[in-house]
Parts: sequence; C-alpha cells; structure tokens
Amino acid sequence: MASNPTAQDPTAWLGNTARCEDRLAPVLVDRIAATFGQTPLPAGAALPLLWHWAFFQEPVVAEGIGEDGHPARGGFLPPADNRNRMWAGSRLRFVEPLRVDTPAVRESEIIAIKEKQGRTGSLLFVTVAHRYHQDGRLAIDEEQDIVYREPSPPKLSLDRAVSQSQWHETITPDPVFLFRYSAVTFNAHRIHYDWPYVTEAEGYPGLVVHGPLVATLLIRAFCNAHPNARVDTFSFRGLRPLVAPKPFDVCGRIESTGSARLWAHNDDGPAQEAELTFTEI
Repeated sequence: MASNPTAQDPTAWLGNTARCEDRLAPVLVDRIAATFGQTPLPAGAALPLLWHWAFFQEPVVAEGIGEDGHPARGGFLPPADNRNRMWAGSRLRFVEPLRVDTPAVRESEIIAIKEKQGRTGSLLFVTVAHRYHQDGRLAIDEEQDIVYREPSPPKLSLDRAVSQSQWHETITPDPVFLFRYSAVTFNAHRIHYDWPYVTEAEGYPGLVVHGPLVATLLIRAFCNAHPNARVDTFSFRGLRPLVAPKPFDVCGRIESTGSARLWAHNDDGPAQEAELTFTEI
C-alpha cells in the first residue's frame, strides 16, 4: 500500500493499492448463513452473491479506530477529516463463484477521487476497484463508491413513486439482525448498533440499516424469485437511509430479456435502487 499521510490534498491518495489474502472459512460462512436464516454450506460450495463482503476485512486494533467506529483515516483511504463516511454504491461483474474453504485474494486500487457540491454541502467521492481471485482466476470485478459528506441532518424520506413490482420480500430490520451483520462483516461503524451515538452524534432517529445489507437482500430476493438465473452484473446506489425497526420491502421487476431493476422502499419512499443483468441457465 502506498499513501502520503501528511498530504492535505485527498487526491494524493489516488492510485493507492492494497492486497488482502483470506480463506473463505466455513465457520464464518456458517455465521453469515445463520444471520440470513439460511442453511450452512459445505466446503467447495459456491459462496452466495455479495457474501464476499464479510471477508477480506483487515483487523485494526482499538487505538486505530476513529470516533465513528471506522478505522482511523489517512491510511489506504484519504483522511477527509470532519466528514461522515458512507458506502454510496457499487458496480460488480460476477465472472465465476468464489468457493467456500478456499484461499482467495483481493487486490484493491483507488481509481478516482472527486469533490462535488451537493444539496447538503461538499461531497468527496472516492472510487475503489476491487478484484477478487481464487486459484489464480478472476472471480469478481467490483468498484465501490465511498462518499464523505459534511455533517448535516440525514434525509429520511424521498418523495418519489415506486414501480409495481413482480416480486418482493418484506424485511423487519431489528437491532439483533443489524448487530449480527455488523459482526460477520467486522464492521464497527457505530451508526448500526450504538443508539446514543447514532441519535446524538449523527442525528438519526434510530439504528441505520447497512447499505450493503440492503443490496444483499435485494439480490437474494431476485435469486429466490429466479432460481434458474445466473447473475452476471449488479449495481446499486443508495438514495437515503433506512432506519430500524421500520419494515421495508426489497422488490424488483424484469425490464427486458436478461435485465432487471431492483429497489428497496418503505412508506417514506425508495431508499436504494439497483440494476442487474442475468442469463437463464
């Protein structure tokens, strides 16, 4: 990994690289399965889509954790001091499945850093490319968009109509579910489990549902509705936060042959939208 921790210009982090090796250990796969209410998987089985986010988590000692629970800034990612960090969305291409109980490698690079002006102030967008390999072959090609925003009241509703869905599942995000997902993904971001912090420091009315958790539930609902489809690409974008314990729906519809649109919403409007391409098998 290359970085310049003394630089004030965030673009000094452009081109940073990192490499992380992991074994997709069955014990963690079993914990993820229990979190989602699914059956355990044997060694060699295909890892369900987006479960790879629970792996390749570099451990950080307590002294290296920032006030918000994230690792202290200025290492691989730029510092962006005094801003709140969020995972805004991702774009993924699934080449072949990652396999349980098999060593894998994630290679990462910061490929874009852009400052933009939003309705709530300045936004810093950092795009990280991740490539996951197993047995020397590319399995997943991914880009993640991370946004750092100036502290501001969270946007809790969106006045936008949602389409008629062809399938949907209703999710009730209770605190135990959120805590277990934080645990299996080794995510210490306090907005997901620390009530005093999330309500007093960041101004939310309750615990925030993880964006990647919502994305995982979206893609799972598609797979449940289309068991003979192989997902080729998937992209999602967060629109606003979902707050526990208010239920929300994960929905979708086929837009054209091999293409689907997915979204998550509740009575306060849409919260996440996604697009997916697939091949019938």
